[in-house]
Amino acid sequence: MGFFSFTKDIAMDLGTANTIITDGEKILVDQPSVVALDRRTDKMIAVGEMAKQMYEKAHYNIRTLRPLRDGVIADFYACEQMIRGLIKMVPDRSRFFSPSLRMVIGVPSGSTEVELRAVRDSAEHAGGRDVYLIFEPMAAAIGIGIDVLAPDGNMVVDIGGGSTEIAVISLGGIVTNNSIRVAGDDFTADILEYLSRQHNVKVSERMAERVMINVGAALTELGEDAPEDFVVHGPNRITALPMEVSVCYQEIAHCLDKSLSKIETAILNALENTPPELYADIVHNGIYLAGGGALLRGLDKRLTEKINIPFHIAEDPLHAVAKGTGVALKNIDRFTFLMR
Repeated sequence: MGFFSFTKDIAMDLGTANTIITDGEKILVDQPSVVALDRRTDKMIAVGEMAKQMYEKAHYNIRTLRPLRDGVIADFYACEQMIRGLIKMVPDRSRFFSPSLRMVIGVPSGSTEVELRAVRDSAEHAGGRDVYLIFEPMAAAIGIGIDVLAPDGNMVVDIGGGSTEIAVISLGGIVTNNSIRVAGDDFTADILEYLSRQHNVKVSERMAERVMINVGAALTELGEDAPEDFVVHGPNRITALPMEVSVCYQEIAHCLDKSLSKIETAILNALENTPPELYADIVHNGIYLAGGGALLRGLDKRLTEKINIPFHIAEDPLHAVAKGTGVALKNIDRFTFLMR
């Protein structure tokens, strides 16, 4: 068999916390957005889950980092290396072929031209031939199953790791949008600060994430859905002696309140700037929640009570953007005008 090139199409949700690659039909790669580099040579040692296992545990010669912060690229070189490594994880990539990649990538709707250029450049340096960018709330709406081309108003709130994207969509375009840098990373920081201040215990970022997963909540009363308390282990901030602290979901709901209030304000601001006809559609259709933040216990109920519009959690909120980029990839001629 001779060596030759062919075009391979992939869609990517390049997220602050996780990066997901699909071929338009199924998820091929779903890995943490973490890369480990050799500090002496700057060569990549590990990427994804393997790199995350090294995160906050590596010695000086291994630099583990998350290349994206607040939904945008914070380290261009590391991001390029991460994308290369994740693309290599795509199954059935034969050594006999040198694929030319056509890529559709989801990006925050509040990205500046410089930030969009950084994503495009990283993708092209990682092997992308034709790189299309689609805003995450639009991709999330497509992934949820909303007919984004219809003359009907729909609002999507995508709470990711680094940013919360809020958009009103109609006739294939974003009519009103609001992008704020308050999301999952801020929830983690809130928990770190709370445990340090309230319980005097020092914990890692990964431990704070585990607290979020096990007892994270947006309401102080969850009834039958209330999770069991979670035990946190860590050193005392002053004495360095080991501590064992039991944390309940009510505590976490209180410590997340400030960040959640910022998201509520951003949603209200987007609604305030929405034309009346589309506003009426949104009241009728409800507002859709996507992203990892949508899994926060009681969030949909809290937002519904605050804004008086029903909030619906997407069927698969973690993969809504990835599914939407995949649909856009498979129907690229139909959705080209939605992309950058």
